[in-house]
Amino acid sequence: MFVWSKLSSLKWMDVWEEMFAGEQRAVMTRLPGKKTIRLEVYCEKKSEAQKIFKEFGGSVRELKAQNWAAMGSELPEPVKIGKALLLVGTDKAAELVEIKQSNPGREVISIPPELAFGTGHHATTATALRMLVDFAKSRAGTEWSMIDLGTGSGVLAIAAEKLGAGSAWGCDFDAMALRAAAKNLKRNKTKKVVLEEMDVFKWKPGKKVDCVMANIFHDILEKVFPKIAKAVRKDGMVVVSGILKSQAAGCLAAGEEAGLVFEEVVTKGKWVTARGRLK
Repeated sequence: MFVWSKLSSLKWMDVWEEMFAGEQRAVMTRLPGKKTIRLEVYCEKKSEAQKIFKEFGGSVRELKAQNWAAMGSELPEPVKIGKALLLVGTDKAAELVEIKQSNPGREVISIPPELAFGTGHHATTATALRMLVDFAKSRAGTEWSMIDLGTGSGVLAIAAEKLGAGSAWGCDFDAMALRAAAKNLKRNKTKKVVLEEMDVFKWKPGKKVDCVMANIFHDILEKVFPKIAKAVRKDGMVVVSGILKSQAAGCLAAGEEAGLVFEEVVTKGKWVTARGRLK
Protein backbone atom coordinates (compact mmCIF):
# COMPACT_ATOMS: atom_id res chain seq x y z
CA MET A 1 0.00 0.00 0.00
CA PHE A 2 1.23 3.49 -0.90
CA VAL A 3 -0.02 6.89 0.20
CA TRP A 4 0.19 10.22 -1.57
CA SER A 5 0.13 13.20 0.76
CA LYS A 6 0.29 16.97 0.53
CA LEU A 7 -0.09 19.91 2.91
CA SER A 8 -2.25 22.82 1.84
CA SER A 9 -3.68 26.03 3.23
CA LEU A 10 -7.09 25.77 4.92
CA LYS A 11 -8.47 28.37 2.50
CA TRP A 12 -8.17 25.85 -0.35
CA MET A 13 -10.17 23.16 1.47
CA ASP A 14 -13.30 23.67 -0.67
CA VAL A 15 -11.28 23.33 -3.85
CA TRP A 16 -9.70 20.06 -2.70
CA GLU A 17 -13.07 18.72 -1.56
CA GLU A 18 -14.43 19.30 -5.04
CA MET A 19 -11.33 17.87 -6.70
CA PHE A 20 -11.50 14.60 -4.77
CA ALA A 21 -15.28 14.25 -4.44
CA GLY A 22 -16.22 10.59 -4.88
CA GLU A 23 -12.65 9.37 -4.30
CA GLN A 24 -13.17 6.86 -1.51
CA ARG A 25 -9.45 6.48 -0.82
CA ALA A 26 -8.97 10.15 -0.01
CA VAL A 27 -8.61 11.53 3.52
CA MET A 28 -8.52 15.22 4.44
CA THR A 29 -7.37 16.26 7.92
CA ARG A 30 -7.13 19.70 9.49
CA LEU A 31 -3.98 20.02 11.56
CA PRO A 32 -4.75 21.08 15.18
CA GLY A 33 -4.05 24.73 15.91
CA LYS A 34 -3.02 25.50 12.34
CA LYS A 35 -4.65 26.86 9.21
CA THR A 36 -3.35 23.86 7.33
CA ILE A 37 -4.88 20.65 6.00
CA ARG A 38 -3.24 17.36 5.12
CA LEU A 39 -4.48 15.55 2.01
CA GLU A 40 -3.89 11.83 1.65
CA VAL A 41 -4.92 9.26 -0.96
CA TYR A 42 -4.24 5.58 -0.25
CA CYS A 43 -3.35 3.47 -3.30
CA GLU A 44 -2.68 -0.21 -3.80
CA LYS A 45 -0.10 0.46 -6.51
CA LYS A 46 2.82 2.87 -6.39
CA SER A 47 2.07 3.93 -9.96
CA GLU A 48 -1.37 5.21 -8.88
CA ALA A 49 0.15 7.37 -6.16
CA GLN A 50 2.82 8.64 -8.52
CA LYS A 51 0.18 9.77 -11.00
CA ILE A 52 -1.37 11.94 -8.30
CA PHE A 53 2.10 13.22 -7.36
CA LYS A 54 2.77 14.17 -10.97
CA GLU A 55 -0.50 16.10 -11.11
CA PHE A 56 -0.44 17.85 -7.72
CA GLY A 57 3.04 17.54 -6.21
CA GLY A 58 3.35 16.46 -2.59
CA SER A 59 5.03 13.17 -1.69
CA VAL A 60 4.58 9.40 -1.97
CA ARG A 61 5.55 6.83 0.66
CA GLU A 62 5.03 3.13 1.17
CA LEU A 63 3.01 1.80 4.11
CA LYS A 64 4.09 -1.59 5.46
CA ALA A 65 2.97 -4.18 8.01
CA GLN A 66 -0.68 -3.16 7.83
CA ASN A 67 -3.84 -4.94 6.77
CA TRP A 68 -4.94 -2.67 3.95
CA ALA A 69 -6.89 -5.33 2.05
CA ALA A 70 -10.26 -3.93 3.03
CA MET A 71 -9.41 -0.28 2.36
CA GLY A 72 -11.41 1.24 -0.47
CA SER A 73 -13.61 -1.85 -0.73
CA GLU A 74 -16.81 0.00 0.17
CA LEU A 75 -18.48 1.66 -2.78
CA PRO A 76 -20.60 4.79 -2.45
CA GLU A 77 -24.35 4.36 -2.17
CA PRO A 78 -26.27 4.46 -5.49
CA VAL A 79 -27.61 7.88 -6.49
CA LYS A 80 -31.13 8.13 -7.89
CA ILE A 81 -31.94 11.05 -10.17
CA GLY A 82 -35.71 11.13 -10.32
CA LYS A 83 -37.14 8.06 -12.03
CA ALA A 84 -34.72 8.33 -14.94
CA LEU A 85 -31.19 7.58 -13.73
CA LEU A 86 -29.36 5.43 -11.20
CA LEU A 87 -25.65 6.01 -10.69
CA VAL A 88 -23.69 3.15 -9.14
CA GLY A 89 -20.07 2.66 -8.16
CA THR A 90 -19.73 -0.97 -9.19
CA ASP A 91 -18.42 -2.04 -12.59
CA LYS A 92 -18.97 -5.76 -12.09
CA ALA A 93 -21.11 -7.18 -14.89
CA ALA A 94 -23.14 -9.56 -12.72
CA GLU A 95 -23.96 -6.85 -10.19
CA LEU A 96 -24.96 -4.42 -12.94
CA VAL A 97 -27.34 -6.96 -14.47
CA GLU A 98 -29.01 -7.45 -11.10
CA ILE A 99 -29.22 -3.70 -10.49
CA LYS A 100 -30.82 -3.11 -13.89
CA GLN A 101 -33.36 -5.86 -13.30
CA SER A 102 -34.23 -4.32 -9.92
CA ASN A 103 -34.65 -0.82 -11.39
CA PRO A 104 -36.86 -1.11 -14.48
CA GLY A 105 -37.33 2.20 -16.25
CA ARG A 106 -34.10 3.70 -14.94
CA GLU A 107 -30.94 4.07 -16.99
CA VAL A 108 -28.10 2.64 -14.88
CA ILE A 109 -24.76 4.42 -15.15
CA SER A 110 -21.61 2.79 -13.77
CA ILE A 111 -19.06 5.32 -12.49
CA PRO A 112 -16.49 3.70 -10.17
CA PRO A 113 -14.79 6.23 -7.86
CA GLU A 114 -11.55 7.43 -9.43
CA LEU A 115 -9.34 10.51 -9.33
CA ALA A 116 -11.76 12.55 -11.41
CA PHE A 117 -14.67 14.17 -9.63
CA GLY A 118 -18.13 13.66 -11.02
CA THR A 119 -19.46 10.36 -9.69
CA GLY A 120 -22.87 11.93 -9.12
CA HIS A 121 -22.49 11.97 -5.35
CA HIS A 122 -21.27 15.54 -5.10
CA ALA A 123 -24.05 18.10 -4.73
CA THR A 124 -23.00 19.99 -7.85
CA THR A 125 -23.08 16.94 -10.11
CA ALA A 126 -26.30 15.51 -8.70
CA THR A 127 -28.17 18.81 -9.16
CA ALA A 128 -26.83 19.24 -12.69
CA LEU A 129 -28.02 15.72 -13.51
CA ARG A 130 -31.50 16.49 -12.22
CA MET A 131 -31.66 19.54 -14.48
CA LEU A 132 -30.44 17.43 -17.40
CA VAL A 133 -33.18 14.88 -16.76
CA ASP A 134 -35.83 17.60 -16.85
CA PHE A 135 -34.40 19.01 -20.07
CA ALA A 136 -34.33 15.56 -21.71
CA LYS A 137 -38.01 15.09 -20.88
CA SER A 138 -38.81 18.36 -22.64
CA ARG A 139 -36.93 17.16 -25.74
CA ALA A 140 -38.29 13.60 -25.81
CA GLY A 141 -38.51 12.31 -29.36
CA THR A 142 -36.19 14.98 -30.78
CA GLU A 143 -32.52 14.85 -31.79
CA TRP A 144 -30.83 17.13 -29.26
CA SER A 145 -27.16 17.80 -28.61
CA MET A 146 -25.01 18.78 -25.62
CA ILE A 147 -21.59 20.08 -24.63
CA ASP A 148 -19.94 19.18 -21.32
CA LEU A 149 -17.21 21.62 -20.32
CA GLY A 150 -14.85 20.21 -17.71
CA THR A 151 -16.22 16.73 -18.25
CA GLY A 152 -14.22 15.07 -15.43
CA SER A 153 -15.44 11.47 -15.24
CA GLY A 154 -17.73 12.04 -18.23
CA VAL A 155 -20.86 11.39 -16.18
CA LEU A 156 -22.88 14.31 -17.57
CA ALA A 157 -22.12 13.44 -21.19
CA ILE A 158 -22.85 9.75 -20.53
CA ALA A 159 -26.15 10.68 -18.89
CA ALA A 160 -27.04 12.87 -21.87
CA GLU A 161 -26.71 9.94 -24.27
CA LYS A 162 -28.62 7.64 -21.94
CA LEU A 163 -31.40 10.25 -21.81
CA GLY A 164 -31.69 10.52 -25.58
CA ALA A 165 -29.09 13.01 -26.83
CA GLY A 166 -28.10 12.43 -30.43
CA SER A 167 -24.59 13.71 -29.76
CA ALA A 168 -22.48 14.85 -26.81
CA TRP A 169 -19.04 16.44 -26.72
CA GLY A 170 -16.97 16.80 -23.59
CA CYS A 171 -13.63 18.44 -22.92
CA ASP A 172 -11.19 18.61 -20.02
CA PHE A 173 -7.64 19.91 -19.64
CA ASP A 174 -6.79 17.04 -17.26
CA ALA A 175 -5.44 14.04 -19.16
CA MET A 176 -5.87 11.84 -16.09
CA ALA A 177 -9.57 12.67 -15.90
CA LEU A 178 -10.03 12.00 -19.61
CA ARG A 179 -8.45 8.57 -19.31
CA ALA A 180 -10.92 7.73 -16.55
CA ALA A 181 -13.77 9.20 -18.62
CA ALA A 182 -12.80 7.08 -21.63
CA LYS A 183 -13.07 3.95 -19.45
CA ASN A 184 -16.49 5.11 -18.27
CA LEU A 185 -17.69 5.59 -21.84
CA LYS A 186 -16.66 2.04 -22.68
CA ARG A 187 -18.20 0.43 -19.59
CA ASN A 188 -21.48 2.30 -20.16
CA LYS A 189 -21.52 1.53 -23.91
CA THR A 190 -21.97 5.18 -24.81
CA LYS A 191 -20.86 5.57 -28.42
CA LYS A 192 -22.25 9.01 -29.23
CA VAL A 193 -19.99 10.86 -26.78
CA VAL A 194 -16.79 12.42 -28.08
CA LEU A 195 -14.11 13.53 -25.61
CA GLU A 196 -11.26 15.93 -26.25
CA GLU A 197 -8.34 17.13 -24.16
CA MET A 198 -8.70 20.89 -24.21
CA ASP A 199 -8.43 23.95 -22.01
CA VAL A 200 -11.80 25.72 -22.07
CA PHE A 201 -9.97 29.02 -22.60
CA LYS A 202 -8.84 27.65 -25.98
CA TRP A 203 -12.24 26.20 -26.86
CA LYS A 204 -13.89 27.78 -29.91
CA PRO A 205 -17.66 27.24 -30.14
CA GLY A 206 -18.77 25.85 -33.49
CA LYS A 207 -22.26 24.68 -34.36
CA LYS A 208 -24.79 25.71 -31.73
CA VAL A 209 -26.09 22.98 -29.43
CA ASP A 210 -29.23 22.48 -27.36
CA CYS A 211 -27.55 22.08 -23.99
CA VAL A 212 -24.30 23.39 -22.52
CA MET A 213 -23.22 22.12 -19.11
CA ALA A 214 -20.19 23.41 -17.22
CA ASN A 215 -19.27 21.98 -13.83
CA ILE A 216 -16.14 24.06 -13.34
CA PHE A 217 -14.78 26.67 -10.95
CA HIS A 218 -16.38 30.11 -10.78
CA ASP A 219 -13.36 32.11 -11.97
CA ILE A 220 -13.13 29.98 -15.11
CA LEU A 221 -16.87 30.24 -15.72
CA GLU A 222 -16.76 34.02 -15.50
CA LYS A 223 -14.21 34.15 -18.31
CA VAL A 224 -15.88 31.63 -20.63
CA PHE A 225 -19.50 32.78 -20.26
CA PRO A 226 -19.31 34.70 -23.58
CA LYS A 227 -18.29 31.46 -25.33
CA ILE A 228 -21.07 29.53 -23.63
CA ALA A 229 -23.59 32.12 -24.80
CA LYS A 230 -22.33 31.71 -28.37
CA ALA A 231 -22.55 27.92 -28.16
CA VAL A 232 -26.16 27.47 -27.00
CA ARG A 233 -29.24 27.74 -29.19
CA LYS A 234 -31.90 30.33 -28.50
CA ASP A 235 -34.27 27.76 -27.02
CA GLY A 236 -31.50 25.75 -25.36
CA MET A 237 -30.39 25.28 -21.76
CA VAL A 238 -27.23 26.24 -19.90
CA VAL A 239 -26.32 24.62 -16.59
CA VAL A 240 -23.40 25.89 -14.53
CA SER A 241 -22.20 24.28 -11.35
CA GLY A 242 -19.16 23.88 -9.10
CA ILE A 243 -19.80 27.35 -7.64
CA LEU A 244 -19.42 28.10 -3.94
CA LYS A 245 -22.34 30.00 -2.39
CA SER A 246 -20.05 32.90 -1.49
CA GLN A 247 -19.02 33.19 -5.16
CA ALA A 248 -22.42 32.73 -6.79
CA ALA A 249 -23.65 36.32 -7.02
CA GLY A 250 -20.59 37.59 -8.85
CA CYS A 251 -20.33 34.51 -11.04
CA LEU A 252 -23.96 34.55 -12.20
CA ALA A 253 -23.78 38.31 -12.74
CA ALA A 254 -20.92 37.68 -15.17
CA GLY A 255 -23.14 35.18 -16.98
CA GLU A 256 -25.92 37.72 -17.28
CA GLU A 257 -23.49 40.28 -18.67
CA ALA A 258 -22.57 37.73 -21.34
CA GLY A 259 -26.20 37.43 -22.42
CA LEU A 260 -27.65 34.69 -20.21
CA VAL A 261 -30.54 34.72 -17.77
CA PHE A 262 -30.73 32.22 -14.91
CA GLU A 263 -34.21 30.91 -14.15
CA GLU A 264 -33.35 28.39 -11.44
CA VAL A 265 -30.65 28.63 -8.80
CA VAL A 266 -30.25 25.69 -6.41
CA THR A 267 -28.12 25.81 -3.26
CA LYS A 268 -27.07 22.58 -1.57
CA GLY A 269 -24.86 23.16 1.43
CA LYS A 270 -22.15 25.53 0.29
CA TRP A 271 -22.54 24.72 -3.42
CA VAL A 272 -24.67 26.43 -6.08
CA THR A 273 -25.96 25.11 -9.41
CA ALA A 274 -27.86 27.32 -11.84
CA ARG A 275 -30.02 26.68 -14.92
CA GLY A 276 -30.25 29.40 -17.55
CA ARG A 277 -30.83 30.31 -21.18
CA LEU A 278 -30.11 33.08 -23.64
CA LYS A 279 -31.87 36.37 -22.93
